[in-house]
Amino acid sequence: MPEVDIFNSLALMLSGYSLFSALAIALAHFRAEHYQEQPASRYMGLLLLLALGVLQLAHFAWLYLDLPWTASLAYRLCLFAVAPLFFLFSQPLLRPQCPALARPALLAHLAPLLAAPWLPRGLALPLAFLIGAGYLLWLAHSLYGLRRERAGFQRELGLLGCVFLIAIGVALLSLSGAARGGKLFVNLYAIAIGLAFLLVQITLGLRPRLPAEVRETAQAAYASSTLGSVDCEAMLARLDSLMREERLYMDAELNLQVLAGRLGLSGHQLSELLNARLGKGFSRYLRELRVAAAQTMLCDEPSASVLSVGLGVGFTSQSNFYEAFRDIAGMTPGQFRKLHLPAK
Repeated sequence: MPEVDIFNSLALMLSGYSLFSALAIALAHFRAEHYQEQPASRYMGLLLLLALGVLQLAHFAWLYLDLPWTASLAYRLCLFAVAPLFFLFSQPLLRPQCPALARPALLAHLAPLLAAPWLPRGLALPLAFLIGAGYLLWLAHSLYGLRRERAGFQRELGLLGCVFLIAIGVALLSLSGAARGGKLFVNLYAIAIGLAFLLVQITLGLRPRLPAEVRETAQAAYASSTLGSVDCEAMLARLDSLMREERLYMDAELNLQVLAGRLGLSGHQLSELLNARLGKGFSRYLRELRVAAAQTMLCDEPSASVLSVGLGVGFTSQSNFYEAFRDIAGMTPGQFRKLHLPAK
């Protein structure tokens, strides 16, 4: 098979995969409950998925149906929208102390998008990817700023680093003569987007609440220390007592502020304490405690339903319970029970 046919077949397959993947991520990951403190990130993430979906739909239409959708205004607008939308999705997570959606800053990010319809066609593609490369440099700088906290996210950040390298490769390709290669470039661009979707799916499968956990880590990393007058060892012992003796984690309404109040701390102090001393954010800490308690109940109460176990340890729904259990234990609650109960 000629080399171009291989690229074309792979591009078509990954274009179709991207469309289904975008829908799956929107429905499963961008739920309001995952972004209770970051609604702006949620909306920007959904718009980003829409823009990428339109790009892949246009790629599929040209490569399979010979429809010139890649020359349309909608395609060009989505091309210029991807990088700013990714920034507006990432900024509240990586730099929570910097408001990205203030009106002057928002207009600055949208300026290239507003100018896109009037740009010459030969200039639009390289300029869109040049702007994208600038946003990627910002991302690299932001991730470097979290280098001391990265130990808890090495596997996930490694996969996202691959997405970063794919994006850099496409940006460089667009600035070279290959950007004028017609369908060859569209093939490569469609493949790159599809591979990025695949890596993001793997990452979210490994850590479904990664955005929330990254945001908590970033808050602790960039904030000035709030623990100067706090006896951290005594506070950790008190926290352990509340969780193991009073089993506060079983309260489905428990949140960072409520727990901080029980400890006599502010929310920022508790968040910093967990990140600095335990290497995890509040969400991860609470989910680990609940899953550990569920594992004990699954074995000690073999007649109890999986749902009743999940609700009993503080989860609010079966889907939340299964998601957290797979994230932390690497299997479903039913599989765990089957594996650990003695055979009859």
